[in-house]
Amino acid sequence: MDMFSIILSVEFIMGNLGNGFIALVNCVDWVKRRKISSVDQILTALALSRIGMVWIFFLDWWVPVLYSNLWATVMIIRIIYSTYTVINHFSIWFATSLSIFYFLKIATFSNSVFLYLRWRIKIVISVTLMVSLVVLFLNIMVINLYIDFCVDEYRGNLTDSSGLSRDVHFFILLSFTTTVFTFVPFTVSLITFLLLIFSLWKHLKRMQHSAKGSKDTSTTAHVKALQTVIAFLLLYAIFFLSFLVQFLTSGFLNSNLIVFLTKAGGAAFPTGHSFVLILGNGKLRQASQVTIRSIDHFGIILHILERMRSEFTLK
Repeated sequence: MDMFSIILSVEFIMGNLGNGFIALVNCVDWVKRRKISSVDQILTALALSRIGMVWIFFLDWWVPVLYSNLWATVMIIRIIYSTYTVINHFSIWFATSLSIFYFLKIATFSNSVFLYLRWRIKIVISVTLMVSLVVLFLNIMVINLYIDFCVDEYRGNLTDSSGLSRDVHFFILLSFTTTVFTFVPFTVSLITFLLLIFSLWKHLKRMQHSAKGSKDTSTTAHVKALQTVIAFLLLYAIFFLSFLVQFLTSGFLNSNLIVFLTKAGGAAFPTGHSFVLILGNGKLRQASQVTIRSIDHFGIILHILERMRSEFTLK
């Protein structure tokens, strides 16, 4: 139990630091330049939603343990799960929009439909997010129906003072619903990833025929985008599987290990992906290097001051 709490707390701290850094860098750059690019808008919105996500995971773990009576309130349960549904939705769909943006910006297809979408990339992203709002509305409706059902039929079993066991029927329905609604954006991201691979293969083939070699700007952009998307999909898969495992093992929710693995897997996605985005974005990577050097210099200065203080004390 203590080890589980430490791991989740570390994920919480790292998630806030990573996503907070992305939001801060982009906001400072926005103030300086008086404008912000489309990709930076998506990254900033994604980072803010991810901060909300790690807070939800953190509260979902600690509130039942520290304030079991508060968790027993139906209103609190409704607020927690509705808030989580909204934040989780935007976190996933902003990440999916980022995958679509990379695909349309980097892929090289001569198809007329692709070219039409590329020239209207802002509209494509806007329409994607607007359509996702319909999905969000349906998701919230289903979640609230489940809560009402469980309150009416199993009011005495909705909570457990340990925070590690909740009504089995509720979790089966909730896990199934989250898995289904998560599957849609996951599929979209996977399709963009496969199309990027296909685009890279076609590009390399053209380069070989033209005898120009494969190390050009387009190839580099493809590879960098694929590295970012691969890391994103791996974390996304862990996140998706955490819900799937939660659904398949709903009858064994009394197991502390299963509950922890699903929560840790869910929290790893918003935490780990923030550092993937920092390393994959030139501006963010440069800003992180400057920050690290500043911290190192600050540490050296503190060390020198500490040594001077020690020598002065000895004298």
